[in-house]
Amino acid sequence: MAFAVVRITSLATFVVTIDGPAASGKSTVARLLAKRIEGQYLDTGAMYRAVAWAAMEAGVDLRDPQALLALIDRTDFRFIPGPEGMDVFVNGQDVTDEIRDPSLTNMVRFVADPPEVRERMVLMQRQFAQEVDRLVTEGRDQGTVAFPDAPAKFYLIADPKERARRRQQQLRDNGIECPLEEIEKAIRDRDKIDQQRHVGGLRLAPNAVIVDTTSLSAEQVADLMALLIRQAFGIPEPPIGPGVYEGPGG
Repeated sequence: MAFAVVRITSLATFVVTIDGPAASGKSTVARLLAKRIEGQYLDTGAMYRAVAWAAMEAGVDLRDPQALLALIDRTDFRFIPGPEGMDVFVNGQDVTDEIRDPSLTNMVRFVADPPEVRERMVLMQRQFAQEVDRLVTEGRDQGTVAFPDAPAKFYLIADPKERARRRQQQLRDNGIECPLEEIEKAIRDRDKIDQQRHVGGLRLAPNAVIVDTTSLSAEQVADLMALLIRQAFGIPEPPIGPGVYEGPGG
């Protein structure tokens, strides 16, 4: 596996993109990888959730893209890099925990689907990138739309049955039981929807490295990706110290 030679024309930040279908391990791996290369993790899902939360708080019609754009223009959204991820503030209020409320899950699509709103969200993601030196970001269009000039791109895949098993475990951890077959069907249906989206659709970037995570732990995937990045771009391993990643076998 190797990275294609990419001519970087517009990035001041070293960006690593991780795309792939739902439950392929993107979020967990992105957090781990950011620590391994001493970068910041961009939680794009938190951005969409923040806008959905603000819209619901303000009584804005989520089905009205123009109303959502107006909300974004008049609202102060701040996404602050932190040691464990990203802290989210809306008009000065810390809503990092509030945006994780399960009731928001079905509302996020109203922010993520309209092309004009999604384009504005991509601008917010790029603005976040300008504020850090090294970034790891994940989603379904990070390497194709948000950061097409990123020097390091990954695309995670996994067997649908394994992805369903992972999602089932996540639900169990939250006290929710759901049949594995039902989860797998939902995942396959989601794949079709994401692949057919005209804007922000799930696509494989031509120069992305494909990583099959089916039989690998998140730690193993992050180790592999960090190794490839260090070899390709000469990024040193972080210093060993309390609470600092020590590398494979450390």
